[in-house]
Amino acid sequence: MNKYIKSLLFSATLWYFGEGMMGPLLAFFAQKVGGNLLEITWAWASFLIVSGVFYIIVGKFVDLKGNKELVMVIGYGLNAVFTFCYLFVSSPWHLIAVEAGLGFATALATPTWNALFSKYTDKDNDGFQWGIYGGLEKITTAASILIGGIVVNYLSFNLLFIIMGTIQLLATVVQIPFLLEKKTK
Repeated sequence: MNKYIKSLLFSATLWYFGEGMMGPLLAFFAQKVGGNLLEITWAWASFLIVSGVFYIIVGKFVDLKGNKELVMVIGYGLNAVFTFCYLFVSSPWHLIAVEAGLGFATALATPTWNALFSKYTDKDNDGFQWGIYGGLEKITTAASILIGGIVVNYLSFNLLFIIMGTIQLLATVVQIPFLLEKKTK
């Protein structure tokens, strides 16, 4: 694997680790801030609607205007910011807003990451490299869900959000050399 694929895989694994820690705990957190079944449904739907709409818009934009690396890094960074925003959620409507923000951040990061990964894969091993990505995503998310549950069970949601945001911030920082190297070429 070339260094670009390794960098993309490493940052994505960190991102999935940070993101995955929330997993099914979102429902418990929604209840904690006064949310009911419909409000948790709206929160998750807001993430999916915003990310779905902006996946399309961002994908088209970066194809026309370029600089996928920059858009990806901005998406990673915004994801960390919105994860830290969980610390300030005190009502179901705040949760819906944070989930919509996370949807937007994901829409910046994911289509650009996928395009760059496709660009840098070794065409003779692209199935294997995509398999590594998919496998790491699932395994990392499973481990992070278990760790997230332990953190919340024995400590607190606030600590979980700090850990998640810090890991996602690290995933963003890991991408910066990739961005800088591509800008100098």
